[in-house]
Amino acid sequence: MNIAVEIAAIWPELFVAVAAMVMLMYGAFRGGDSTRFVTWTGVVVMVVAALLVLAGPADETTAFNGQFMVDAFAVFTKVLLIAGAALALILAQPYNMREDIRQFEFPILMVFAVLGMMMMVSANDLLSLYVGLELQSLSLYVVAAIRRDNLRSSEAGLKYFVLGALSSGILLYGMSLIYGFAGTTGFDGLAAPFAADNDAPVGVIVGLVFITAGLAFKVSAVPFHMWTPDVYEGAPTPVTAFFAVAPKIAAMALFVRVMLEPFGDLVADWQQVIWFIALASMILGSFAAIVQTNIKRLMAYSSIGHMGFVLVGLAAGNETGVQGILLYLTIYLFMNMGTFACILAMRRQGRMVEDIDQLAGLSKTNPYFALAIAVFMFSMAGIPPLAGFFAKFYVFLAAIEAGLYVLTVVGLLTSVVGAFYYLRIVKLMYFDEPAEAFDRPLGREISVIVTVTGLITVFFFIGLAPVLNGTEAAAAVLFGA
Repeated sequence: MNIAVEIAAIWPELFVAVAAMVMLMYGAFRGGDSTRFVTWTGVVVMVVAALLVLAGPADETTAFNGQFMVDAFAVFTKVLLIAGAALALILAQPYNMREDIRQFEFPILMVFAVLGMMMMVSANDLLSLYVGLELQSLSLYVVAAIRRDNLRSSEAGLKYFVLGALSSGILLYGMSLIYGFAGTTGFDGLAAPFAADNDAPVGVIVGLVFITAGLAFKVSAVPFHMWTPDVYEGAPTPVTAFFAVAPKIAAMALFVRVMLEPFGDLVADWQQVIWFIALASMILGSFAAIVQTNIKRLMAYSSIGHMGFVLVGLAAGNETGVQGILLYLTIYLFMNMGTFACILAMRRQGRMVEDIDQLAGLSKTNPYFALAIAVFMFSMAGIPPLAGFFAKFYVFLAAIEAGLYVLTVVGLLTSVVGAFYYLRIVKLMYFDEPAEAFDRPLGREISVIVTVTGLITVFFFIGLAPVLNGTEAAAAVLFGA
């Protein structure tokens, strides 16, 4: 292939890589005083990267001997994860200033993590997949423990590192098995023999199980979820917001591409594994969150449950399922970012407050703040006509089309259970006696994000048709349409 065509395919990644290195050099010379400037530069880099992604090749393009793929699916998910990273950087700026976190490396590591995610989403080979995954993971390990003077942050980073290294080893072992039995690591090469109705060797199936386990860890699906509550609670809140959105979108997109492109013809072999993971994630995420008193831990179990709902779409193994996954991830981005913006505003006497009970009577002390939280809680519970309802509706629709009736029924029941702890927060805010008021004001950045994400959550149904058209085009690529 012409080198100019290959460079055109990787322009967004090339720009992000060069920009991150320039930011690193600037920060190294200016020190801690450059943190604010570097953070806002990171936001600008994310905006430009999103524009470059949208302006990329219109047709499906492969580069570097088939290692890298640009298609509608990659474009859609890249824009989502870049948006999540940009919002997390904006949220981090006032938090870092208040908490005196002046490490300029913080936004740079987030930019490098985004670079790894973009490579993951466009991976068309097991090797390029692993390189992108590790670039993301190594950056996230450090970001989780960025507050070196805080015991909980250091503990979160260490736990994430140890368990992440284990999952990477599992993933790599699965890849080596597949290479040993299939003789190739390219997605196109892996798909060819299975498309000819050839039975997959047992070694390939075992390798696929290991890959599934490694990817399930990245999306914090049961039974590989154990890192999530501790990391969510211990990491700085903007980092938690970032963890809850961008890496989940990238890992889920990778999960979908790996299962449906090279191994799409083996759906009967892997569907039951995904079915179990989705079922277990929905059940544990719903019931474990009920007893939580810390709102960040509650959001951790909530994210486990949401990933279970997303995996219902993957278990369906059809085009409607992928469309439902992309729609769910889009809505999940705005719901989560809005919720974490609200959590960042929970400050009393200059200190962060994370206990759910401290939200008691918030409607009387801060009606706007209480209304915003209520909107996000109702949406996460899946109550129409808010955005969260459409997210669940389309993944369950895909499951019904695929005949997965048990999974659908369990999903609906766990949605009802999950509604309990979401509505408990609304009850605390509107019907309990007021606790001491939170500090005012929210801060310009937080207020804008809460307002914008809240409006998108409420009025999402107005723009549902164009979003569905985008998800349909992205999903069709994986099925050769």
